[in-house]
Amino acid sequence: MQTILDKKQIDQKIIRLGHQLIEEAFDQEEIYLGGIVGNGYIFAQKLAEVIQQNSNLKIVCFEIKINKDEPWSETILFSIDQKLLKNSYVILADDVVNSGKTMQYALLKFLEQATKAIKTVALIDRQHRRYPIKTDFTGLSLSTTLKNHVEVDFNNKDPKVFLY
Repeated sequence: MQTILDKKQIDQKIIRLGHQLIEEAFDQEEIYLGGIVGNGYIFAQKLAEVIQQNSNLKIVCFEIKINKDEPWSETILFSIDQKLLKNSYVILADDVVNSGKTMQYALLKFLEQATKAIKTVALIDRQHRRYPIKTDFTGLSLSTTLKNHVEVDFNNKDPKVFLY
């Protein structure tokens, strides 16, 4: 196990990503920031804090409940009314993007509404795509083998990103 990012580095990346999102949404009054269940939602909340502290954007942060292993097997649910996304600026956030499967299925759910724009953001992008997904904003791109595993640990006072 190797530490890839420590707390300070994670915080720096989240602050930079938050500012990039502010710059990208300069002409918006409100943005919807959806985080994939678990660490994706924690990451989205941290981004929302940075955006709120540094802009006048209204942020609606919500959780996307999806079966990460078999996203087609269960209904994908949002913690807000999906109709609110109509004609809205939406950002999809996840902690680690690997094959793109989870993000792809979440995006399909977003496409049920006519949105203004959909952007993607990830703390870590492993670039092992099997699905046609790209991250618009990335904290760190990693070149890893398929055997490697990347884990983000937000659950204590000293968050870290590990490579196994």
